[in-house]
Amino acid sequence: MSTSEPSAPSAPSRRPVPLPEPTTAPPVPGQLTFRAPRRAKPPRHLADLSPAERTDAVVRLGQQGFRARQLSTHYFDRLTLDPERMTDLPKAVRGGLVADLLPTLLTPVVRRTADDGQTMKYAWRLHDRAIVESVLMRYPGRVTICISSQAGCGMNCPFCATGQAGLTRNLSTAEIVEQVVWAARALRAGELAGGEAADREAPLRVSNVVFMGMGEALANYQQAIGAIRRLTDPVPDGLGLSARGITMSTVGLVPGIDKLAAEGVPVTLALSLHAPDDELRNELVPINTRWSVDEALDAAHRYYATTGRRVSIEYALIRDINDQGWRADLLGEKLRRRGRGWVHVNPIPLNPTPGSKWTASRPGVEQHFVERLRAHGIPTTVRDTRGQDIDGACGQLAASTA
Repeated sequence: MSTSEPSAPSAPSRRPVPLPEPTTAPPVPGQLTFRAPRRAKPPRHLADLSPAERTDAVVRLGQQGFRARQLSTHYFDRLTLDPERMTDLPKAVRGGLVADLLPTLLTPVVRRTADDGQTMKYAWRLHDRAIVESVLMRYPGRVTICISSQAGCGMNCPFCATGQAGLTRNLSTAEIVEQVVWAARALRAGELAGGEAADREAPLRVSNVVFMGMGEALANYQQAIGAIRRLTDPVPDGLGLSARGITMSTVGLVPGIDKLAAEGVPVTLALSLHAPDDELRNELVPINTRWSVDEALDAAHRYYATTGRRVSIEYALIRDINDQGWRADLLGEKLRRRGRGWVHVNPIPLNPTPGSKWTASRPGVEQHFVERLRAHGIPTTVRDTRGQDIDGACGQLAASTA
């Protein structure tokens, strides 16, 4: 019989516990969700911080403050996350700084292309397994990215796939910004068709950013404004985009519109109206039960008066629902009553979503609607729909990984 001491019990396994897939209860018809569910916060990232906060963060990591500007240059200007390419940083600290201040926020899980390769839709997995989408589009003379500000949306518009998914959580400032930085990297690598070889030598070629992806950005106000400041801060503090190339879309959160007007950042405001009368808009855009059509239009006009930036009215044309000539007249009258030169209307042929009972207006009806608006002196342009066949068009983003 052995006289040796019994062996100590083995240490418990430290295998990581898989994160559960995020679940969101489907929205109750007409119900609005303003407060995002509480979830674990994403890792702190350089883009979450102001330049002064970056310096403090680097000093707290035991490095000299000027390293923050070097790191910002690599991220915002050189568009690199590879420590080996950051040769102006001491080799011994590169990996640590990247791990602490440039953690991975977006992991691509699906990339789909359309329009002869000039439209790309990305589905991203976030740190908590939530999924968001963004769409990169090349047009003659410009490149636009449509970005998400929330995972899902709490505004519950019944014709919008995102709205019907419910709200999972708000995105952080850096998660919003990283969608644009990733697009810039993709352009530099020549992944989007239609560009010239010389395009890849320019430091940044994303010309327009539209907050028209998943979510209501004004319901995630602080993070969305933080992202706008990172996008417009001069290089290397930010991406150096013009505020005039950024469009903030909203279903009509009136306090948020007024707050945005006071920020002093002249982005374009896009009001998703979709009906000129309260009876129908209450059904199509449930936020209208809080702030009516006239209240939303008054806020949009105040935005124009404060910023001097012409407002866009987004109007999804839905067959036999909101495309009647009298509704075009009512919209034209309401806009004209508030003055000239302050607004432009973008009718959008409704993009199909799975299970929807609604579809796009007939072409002749669409043209008649446009002509009736123009007869009231309202500048009107039908939106060029991109990415419909990859579910990347307006109202189609639904966090699909298929």
